[in-house]
Amino acid sequence: MPADRRPRVLVFDVNETLTDMSPLAGCFAHVGLPGHLLPAWFAGVLRDGVALTLAGGHASFAAVAGDGLRALAAGEEGATDPEQAAAYVLAGLPGLPLHPDVPGGVRTLHSAGFRLVTLTNGSADTTRAVLAGTDLTDCFEAHLDVERPGRWKPAREAYAYALDTVGVPAGDALLVSVHPWDVDGAARAGLATAWLRRTSRPYPSTARPADLTATSLTDLAARLRAGHL
Repeated sequence: MPADRRPRVLVFDVNETLTDMSPLAGCFAHVGLPGHLLPAWFAGVLRDGVALTLAGGHASFAAVAGDGLRALAAGEEGATDPEQAAAYVLAGLPGLPLHPDVPGGVRTLHSAGFRLVTLTNGSADTTRAVLAGTDLTDCFEAHLDVERPGRWKPAREAYAYALDTVGVPAGDALLVSVHPWDVDGAARAGLATAWLRRTSRPYPSTARPADLTATSLTDLAARLRAGHL
């Protein structure tokens, strides 16, 4: 994207980018699963969902996540019945909080004239539920997931679906994500990219670099308004 051309549409990842998933550790503990297993479980969900996409298959986030939870519960002494454990943890997803920087950042970006949408490997209904108790619902024009294209991010088809929905070419869109694999996938699909660096972990050298790196959504908003892309 040329330096003097700002994106028209910002496409936001949801899990870990907008939402803080750490409270799910409490749900894990409630069903007898150690909270420290949360990151490994989520990484496994992404691995298995993307593997299905690569193999030509597809399953919903809930189905893949539920399989992972049942496997954990079956192998953990003292855990709740696997079906009950999976249902309890998954029921916690719509109640996840937003990261503290998200409300102010979203409002600033919306006020600056950017069109905002979400695109998640999870459920668009879950995204709507997370935002339902906030004043941000009118800031987003659409909440999208990968069920219609049947391809998990970072498959090109997932980003193409979002672009088709909002009616802009790839060159007019910017993906915002905490996940380097998501940034890499969007870059390969022709979108501009912003990596939201919420931890001290470095960006992988094997992935296409982000066009912009920000430490928070408020930081991103300031950079975009200043024309740093």
